[in-house]
Amino acid sequence: MQFDISDDTEHPPAEDLAGRSPNQRQEQNKASSAGLRRTGQLLLAGIFFVLGVLGAVLPFLPATPFFLLTSYFLVRSSPRLNSALLRSRFFGPILLDWQRYRSVRRNVKVKVVVIVIATVCGSIYLTSAPPGPAMSVIALAMIGIIVVLRLPEPG
Repeated sequence: MQFDISDDTEHPPAEDLAGRSPNQRQEQNKASSAGLRRTGQLLLAGIFFVLGVLGAVLPFLPATPFFLLTSYFLVRSSPRLNSALLRSRFFGPILLDWQRYRSVRRNVKVKVVVIVIATVCGSIYLTSAPPGPAMSVIALAMIGIIVVLRLPEPG
């Protein structure tokens, strides 16, 4: 015994329950994907901004790479916020120099080195850190200083 399960009736165009055609669904999926990507990039920009601010205060955490990453993700997700970051009195000139010339000015390097040394010395003195942790902080600070001093200068 054989059963014929074929359907000889004509089928309407493949529309979903909302009446959207396959092309409309594809466009909506693209828009949804772009919105998700933008949200992810904004989230990463926020995380890297916080790390950059921490890097400006903590001697063992470099700030500049995190601000560069912040700008990278803001350019792709929110040009308005990136413009605000570039206009920042504290971070803007450094980021603009890096974007334009791929370099860091000597006066910025000097400020960074002085701040790192002062912060490390102050931290060790105020916390009365034992020699092991104190040497670890000094070693990490030295790595940061070397990285900053090796960055190219304009001109």
